[in-house]
Amino acid sequence: MPEALSDEEIGFLLDVLDLARHGRTERLAELLDAGVPVNLTNAAGDSLLILAAYHRHGETVRLLLDRGADTARVNDRGQTALAAAVFGRDRGIVEALLAAGADPRHGGRSAVEIARFFELEDMQRLLAEHPGKGGAAAPA
Repeated sequence: MPEALSDEEIGFLLDVLDLARHGRTERLAELLDAGVPVNLTNAAGDSLLILAAYHRHGETVRLLLDRGADTARVNDRGQTALAAAVFGRDRGIVEALLAAGADPRHGGRSAVEIARFFELEDMQRLLAEHPGKGGAAAPA
């Protein structure tokens, strides 16, 4: 059985998650270089990528994608980084995630569903250009 993390170690990992949340790209890059996992996830299932996308930190999103972050990670609410970016209407981040292979239909609350529910017509059109793994384009 693995040894439990100390309070100090847990605090460090929470601080790493905050770097993504606040767009501290350079410091996050240093820690990734030192061995912090690129797919580090908090207790709610939010990965570094989801946090950076939700808080609209494009440079941080690109760093994480360049380092191999998993675009298919789903948090406890069924959301992906792509769904978070669509909700925030951040075209640049949405395009970066799509270019990295993010599936617009993946997750319990997919990017397609978010765009449709909130009537984000610009996001619906953008997602329709990237059908994802299902093959059929998202309705506009």
